Amino acid sequence: MAGIKALVGLSFSGAIGLTFLLLGCALETYGVYWPLFVLIFYVLSPIPTFISRRLSEDDSSSNACRELAYFLTTGIVVSSFGLPIVLARHGTIMWGACGLVMAGNVVIFLTILGFFVVFGGGDDFSWEQW
Repeated sequence: MAGIKALVGLSFSGAIGLTFLLLGCALETYGVYWPLFVLIFYVLSPIPTFISRRLSEDDSSSNACRELAYFLTTGIVVSSFGLPIVLARHGTIMWGACGLVMAGNVVIFLTILGFFVVFGGGDDFSWEQW
């Protein structure tokens, strides 16, 4: 039952993060949908970690595959924070929209991290069952 509560909490926090992102795009004062391109980074960010956990046999020691996955994931996360800043500096979006997208980024990436913390272990209730 604790896994279901964690799943509901993670989906609630993901909905809050997406609400921040959509507010940064859809409010009448901003009205530009370019920040929605960070959705690509949301989809791409867990993929290297999924692949490295599937390919690595031992969980105790560090290996090159896992380190490369952490490096790629970090690059994806930094890019998702950099894209709204670049768009705001260029004048494509307003700085208020950039702030809302940044808040959405923080919430969504903490949700993804929480997903790996809750469902990442090799116990009875893991993400591999989904």
